[in-house]
Amino acid sequence: MDLLAETVAAIVAPDAQARTAAAERLDRMTKPRGSLGQVEDVAVTLSGIAGTCPPPIPEPAAVAVFAADHGVHAQGVSPWPQEVTAQMVGNFLAGGAVVNAFARRLGAEVCIVDVGVAGSIEGPGAAMGLLPRRIAPATADMTAGPALTRAQAQAAVEVGIETARDLVAAGNRCLVTGDMGIANTTAAAALICAFTGTTPAAATGRGTGIDDAMLAHKTAVVAAALERHEPDPRDPLGVLAAFGGLEHAALAGFVLGGAALRVPVLLDGVNAGAAALVAGAFTPTAVGYCVAGHRSAEPGHALALAHLGLEPLLDLGMRLGEGTGALLALPVLQAAVQALLDVATFDAAGVADKDETT
Repeated sequence: MDLLAETVAAIVAPDAQARTAAAERLDRMTKPRGSLGQVEDVAVTLSGIAGTCPPPIPEPAAVAVFAADHGVHAQGVSPWPQEVTAQMVGNFLAGGAVVNAFARRLGAEVCIVDVGVAGSIEGPGAAMGLLPRRIAPATADMTAGPALTRAQAQAAVEVGIETARDLVAAGNRCLVTGDMGIANTTAAAALICAFTGTTPAAATGRGTGIDDAMLAHKTAVVAAALERHEPDPRDPLGVLAAFGGLEHAALAGFVLGGAALRVPVLLDGVNAGAAALVAGAFTPTAVGYCVAGHRSAEPGHALALAHLGLEPLLDLGMRLGEGTGALLALPVLQAAVQALLDVATFDAAGVADKDETT
């Protein structure tokens, strides 16, 4: 059995009894029932993931930034040169990106994984801290043929699984998704269309801030790729091979790896949403281990989350990627568990309850 099949086979549904115990405890805590809103849903979800109530606080946390390039960049879907991917990886390693700043504030580890960067990575941090897991120097152009072979797609998924395993083995108790890749929102839009059945016009967004003309062109590129490949959503490896990207495949494996280890996976924006759709196509059970950190301004992200049945914790109009939106939601997860641990019940505190819910 290969690593992908082994991991999928190891994923079990979140514990229903622990979820029920968390819901019952929340109702007995010294507050009006349901008054913490979505925070209560998070507490129930985390209890089910851990299989116990209260669950462990999801700390320490690690954000894995999977970086790769895209052959579809040649179609003019982004105003940024492809070299920016490698340059930003160097910036991550030097600690100068937004994800580094947010992670420092929150005490999270940043793990940078080169799964398919086209250029050489330079800078003061290039010799240390980078996980070199390059499957290929970028994908091929998905409008001209498959972006990847099936073997490359599976290898990239398994990079994500191995990264999740390593981070959990190092003691991390929350996995946060991050990504970097110029033109990756084009591949994300194609993946979202393939798995949700939505149209390219609905799923394709402005990415790094393109104008109307480039958006129309980008949408046409996504439509052409979908028409060429006619993807089957029941074949997630085939869909990944058609469109890429290598970072999406690795992120899907990261979700699967976290689920197999019963560790919550905090999703970032549209690229994470696309990858979670891939993971859910391998096994729907994996989605039960995901928490949507925020809603990206990219239109495809809301479509992906709706298909997955995930409600985002934050909506700040962000579209940076890197794991930034997910990191900002991390304190919500930690506070939800802290409340289960610390808040007294009505009986224990000697506070009168009332019969009806509020």
